[in-house]
Amino acid sequence: MDARRSLVGTCGYSYEEWRGVLYPEGLPKREFLGWYSRLFPFVELDFSYYGMPKASALAALASQAPPGFLFSLKAHKSLSHERGGAWREAALEFARAAAGLAEAGALAAILIQLPYSFKRGEAERRYLGALCDALSAFVLVDRPDLPGLPPRSAAVTGGWSYLRFHGRNAEAWWTGGAAGRYDYLYSEEELIGELPLIRSIEEKAELVLVAFNNHSKGRAVVNARMLGRLLSG
Repeated sequence: MDARRSLVGTCGYSYEEWRGVLYPEGLPKREFLGWYSRLFPFVELDFSYYGMPKASALAALASQAPPGFLFSLKAHKSLSHERGGAWREAALEFARAAAGLAEAGALAAILIQLPYSFKRGEAERRYLGALCDALSAFVLVDRPDLPGLPPRSAAVTGGWSYLRFHGRNAEAWWTGGAAGRYDYLYSEEELIGELPLIRSIEEKAELVLVAFNNHSKGRAVVNARMLGRLLSG
């Protein structure tokens, strides 16, 4: 493979249940990111969805990681699930916060996770076009093959590509809540089956970010390490 590469990490890092899987039992939580960043090259920050982040707080996080470590930042819910007439002001506030990572050279991407209710109507397309005007890539998602969910593809729309692994727990996808939905451990055979897709994306993109969201019981850590070994192997 040439200069193209894939970086494998997880969605979030500050889970208490990852003690004993990734973090030592006695490690202070304030040291989680420093420990994580020695083992993985990037992380997706999800807390920014629930509360509007601050540039100073994000810059402080960047300072805890080594040079070259990257963050993706999940967009605040006011831009996806709770849209209102003031979304442009919210987008500007979010962009100012993201500058805390960008100015440190640590911002990989901004992730906009749209709700199931977001349809392919004209108004929705106009909104998404306005919101993503400065963005150039879609996120490709691995999840159960269920009715109503978009099909998988290897489309690359920008210089970087983003692939999220949510698990394939079809039985609990609609009824199990977040804990049940993401309580899934990919087998090595399943991840080997994903290698052709990732390699095909690498042929089109300069950088591929791969994030595991099956965080329950630390399974994202196990699978991220497994895929990292397979990609380097």
